[in-house]
Amino acid sequence: MAKAIKKQALGRGLSALLKDPENDIQSVDDKNADKVVGNIIELEISAIEINPFQPRSNFNEDSLKELAISIKELGVIQPITVRKLDYNKFQLISGERRLRASTLVGLTTVPAYIRIANDNESLVMALVENIQRHDLDPIEIALSYQRLMDEIQLTQEQVSDRVGKKRSTIANYLRLLKLDPIIQTGIRDGFISMGHGRAIINVEDLDKQTDIYHKIVSENLSVRDTEALVKSYQESLKPKAAQKAKVASFTVDESEKNAFNSYFGNKVDVKVAGNGKGKITIPFQSEQDYQRILELIKK
Repeated sequence: MAKAIKKQALGRGLSALLKDPENDIQSVDDKNADKVVGNIIELEISAIEINPFQPRSNFNEDSLKELAISIKELGVIQPITVRKLDYNKFQLISGERRLRASTLVGLTTVPAYIRIANDNESLVMALVENIQRHDLDPIEIALSYQRLMDEIQLTQEQVSDRVGKKRSTIANYLRLLKLDPIIQTGIRDGFISMGHGRAIINVEDLDKQTDIYHKIVSENLSVRDTEALVKSYQESLKPKAAQKAKVASFTVDESEKNAFNSYFGNKVDVKVAGNGKGKITIPFQSEQDYQRILELIKK
């Protein structure tokens, strides 16, 4: 199935604005600052420097390559965040893996949120206003909630107070960001709903997530169908319950077993099933021993 990629409303014109020496925005009070705060801008990678105080220094190469393949196929789903340092010069705040992976596949620009001096409150206002829009898809809303938490250091409870939504609602949106990027794109493009995504997120295996996603799209499954499919998959992962041993309907005590052994001159095996049926096994060591036992039975 061909994967349609939703084109984000990137501020390509704003990129030129940031390069204009006559409009060098340094604070929220500067002209055109309102066009920058809260918007996604296509930024040249060459203008971005890594934060020297970035606590993370080691990046798993295999994981980075997987992300690079995803970006090559789907684009950068979640923009990075940078801080404006000087004229056309920016410092990375968050998203170093995305930036590295974008460079790995040869991209020259990357979608970015621009932070400028003293823009915390302006950013909060812009994000909250953005969340209230009716044309946002669930992933865009989730990303806005995540930005409030990451960049403004708000808790889910504080985000709930700022946007006037229940904490459980915030949590449900944020969980969508744990979905495979292909599925996130599917939600953004309207192939599946948020309800489908909430059902799929209960599957930890990302490969299985995408298998379920493709089945939903190809078979036009409802949310309820998807929930049943996920439940069936989870049931298949549970270890099979060990069958309970059947209890014999009656017991054969040692004296009775010894009576068999004594009569036949061999160790006789006596087994009793739960329904009262059973079997007596009489072993023999040779043809002569067999004939001896046979004579005993004929008596």
